[in-house]
Amino acid sequence: MNQEVLVLNSDYEPLNVCNMRRAIVLLYLGKADVLHVDDESEDADQIGDFVIPSVVKLRSHVKRPLPELKLSRRTVFARDNYVCQYCGTSTKDLTIDHVIPKRQGGNASWENLVCCCKRCNMKKSDKLAHQVGMKLARPPRRPRYVPYISLTKYVVGRKNEVWRNYLPVFADLPDYC
Repeated sequence: MNQEVLVLNSDYEPLNVCNMRRAIVLLYLGKADVLHVDDESEDADQIGDFVIPSVVKLRSHVKRPLPELKLSRRTVFARDNYVCQYCGTSTKDLTIDHVIPKRQGGNASWENLVCCCKRCNMKKSDKLAHQVGMKLARPPRRPRYVPYISLTKYVVGRKNEVWRNYLPVFADLPDYC
């Protein structure tokens, strides 16, 4: 019951990702309709009289202000797809690296922070990448897209084949998402 469900506004715009329990409550109260049922669980397609949804759409429109994309460890990791921007490995021991070190005047901004493995972070230390023979896979920049759902959930959701039909495509999002 800890499966995640994509919640769409009445105009099919992604609003949120909620847990199964919340989705079933929305269905029970008549606030949402099922758009897609999860095909993975053929044995358990229903809970009582309710199907197990993967995507639901609200019946009434919810107005939301455009969210602000906040700079945090989690959003930098999501932007870089949890891959070290120096060596290209994907590991659990990831850190945040300042492209221009703090000691040399580097600040905490989208254009100066990248996802980095501990080995590369130790190798680079407080130097510039070219000084130690390292190169960035791509220059860091602030994402131009701002999904209503969190950036982390958006990146994970783009990997879900069903959700991909409902999530907008942003030109500056890397192909691996």
